[in-house]
Amino acid sequence: MLSLQTSGLFRHMNYPEKAQRVIDLEIEELQRLRSRVGDAFSLAIERIMETLRQRRKLVVCGIGKSGNIGRKLAATLNSTGATTVLLNAQDALHGDLGMVDEGDLAILLSYSGETSELLNLLPHLRRMSLTLVAITGNPDSTLGRSSDITLDVNVSREACPLNLAPTSSTTTMLVLCDALAMVLLEARGFQPDDFARLHPGGSLGRVLLTKVSDLMRTGEALAMVRPHTPVRDALQAMTKARAGAAVVTDDLGKLAGVFTHGDFVRAFQQDAAIADKPVRDFMSTRPIHISAHKLAAEVLATLEHARVDDIVVVNAEGEPVGLVDTQDLTRMKLV
Repeated sequence: MLSLQTSGLFRHMNYPEKAQRVIDLEIEELQRLRSRVGDAFSLAIERIMETLRQRRKLVVCGIGKSGNIGRKLAATLNSTGATTVLLNAQDALHGDLGMVDEGDLAILLSYSGETSELLNLLPHLRRMSLTLVAITGNPDSTLGRSSDITLDVNVSREACPLNLAPTSSTTTMLVLCDALAMVLLEARGFQPDDFARLHPGGSLGRVLLTKVSDLMRTGEALAMVRPHTPVRDALQAMTKARAGAAVVTDDLGKLAGVFTHGDFVRAFQQDAAIADKPVRDFMSTRPIHISAHKLAAEVLATLEHARVDDIVVVNAEGEPVGLVDTQDLTRMKLV
């Protein structure tokens, strides 16, 4: 336990400055990593894709801090539809090799490349004809030289002020693993519907499984007016529907615009006598809209990007069939 005298010394340290130094050092190492991503990375992606196409699986194995990163990599790969098992190097030599099949691909993580538990496992993986992908900070290590593909995560120094605690090295390895998983996801054409199928639980599952048609306002909860409708009547329609916007349709029933409470407030500040004027003078003629069959996740992304509170829902003919309000997302526990 620190003495009062010793703890008092720390009050003279600039903690944010120390933290920024750590972050800057790790950013520098990530920039170094970025410059090294090349042919070996591409080859790793191609081999992994070929393994998955053949209905084989990925086997991830690491020890210590590298093992923790391997666990995260395995979880990410499984969550994006790439069948992956996490192999404990010690248990593998006592029966767990039974989960490994010929034709699988092993991703082996060791910063030093000389972790004894992994090296003891190498001959057995070789005998089973696995493709070996090493993620190591020492490409010339036993692991690096024994693998089919070696991905280099070497760092010039740790962010630890003593240059001892694994910091920059673990961050670099983690980021490369994320890059591997995300590039693989994109290369395989993994889509939001696929992600939804694998994440049915919790708020993420609700966002991904819920469609716009499941949460949009319709019927009496949808305020619909015509361009010539007076602002006064448009406000009454919005009040009756308990909505913050009225959808405006043309003579053919197509979407012509949207009139929101915000539009009214801005117009009223310029002209207090707008109640009997037509809503077309104040509506937005290019409202944000979305198809009813889209996922709720796309509504969230659109709301965030466009910075609006309401999205009009249209059918294939461009006819308004509903409205999604930000409050509807809260009601459905999607945010």
